[in-house]
Amino acid sequence: MTNTALLATMTTAYEKYSYTDAYILGFSYKGNVYMVKADNSVLPYILTINKASRGAGFALRFIPTVAQKIALLAMGAEVLCSTLYLNETAIDSGYNKGEIFEMLVTEHYGQEWEKDYLPFYKGADLTTKEGEFQIKFERATFTTEKQLARLAKIA
Repeated sequence: MTNTALLATMTTAYEKYSYTDAYILGFSYKGNVYMVKADNSVLPYILTINKASRGAGFALRFIPTVAQKIALLAMGAEVLCSTLYLNETAIDSGYNKGEIFEMLVTEHYGQEWEKDYLPFYKGADLTTKEGEFQIKFERATFTTEKQLARLAKIA
């Protein structure tokens, strides 16, 4: 299977099992961290396939290129904080950048953040009056082939 076909297959399967079809995506660009709301329609254009760790096959990941970041900016991305602030907060807190991004987005919406371990198929990362969102920062893994195979068996 080509990478393009695998990307399409995994994206479709992810959408089938995902609890929500709305996302808040984050990325660093020119010294700032941006956040943008998107729905499933953007996933085929921003996700990529990489080898997963620990024998999980391939992984569906959000690793935006500069061109993809520019496209996300055009979709109405807004500055959340500086890249320096995100990086320093991650170092000082012991959390990774994705977790800190999730915390900052949650606080942006006036809510208190608490680290959760809820999988993408059981619930959202954030619920607002606008809906339920998964929150993903650049370099995030959406899912793996192994995880999708497990979900297909229990569906």
